[in-house]
Amino acid sequence: MLIDLSESDGRPIYGRIADRIKFAIAGEVLRPGELAPSVRELSKQLVVNPNTVARAYRDLQAEGLLEPVRGTGLQVASGATERCRSARVEFVRGRLRSAIEEARETGLPGAEIEAILHEEWGRGGGDRANGKGA
Repeated sequence: MLIDLSESDGRPIYGRIADRIKFAIAGEVLRPGELAPSVRELSKQLVVNPNTVARAYRDLQAEGLLEPVRGTGLQVASGATERCRSARVEFVRGRLRSAIEEARETGLPGAEIEAILHEEWGRGGGDRANGKGA
């Protein structure tokens, strides 16, 4: 499982790791019952301190998304997929809301903001999951 941590995101690294794990669960890259990457494995992949990954995993356990399997590691909890999908939608909605508010503050009309969104969506590959463009 590959995780990309955006350098432009000002949030703590452990929060970004937790979000990426949630997105992997929402996208069914990690499914209920499957083991999450070990702290050591993920910290090496991301080149971060293992304590940072452990903190992200503790937060995910507190949310009931990961659960310990004695002697094995952490597995994705049942029901986590739907909760992570909801969290993903809210994360994206919040980011879009902020961007739209900034655009409004600059005086861009709604139609132009919408045109920019469609243009950027198409530039990014559109709806790859359904094979449709913007």
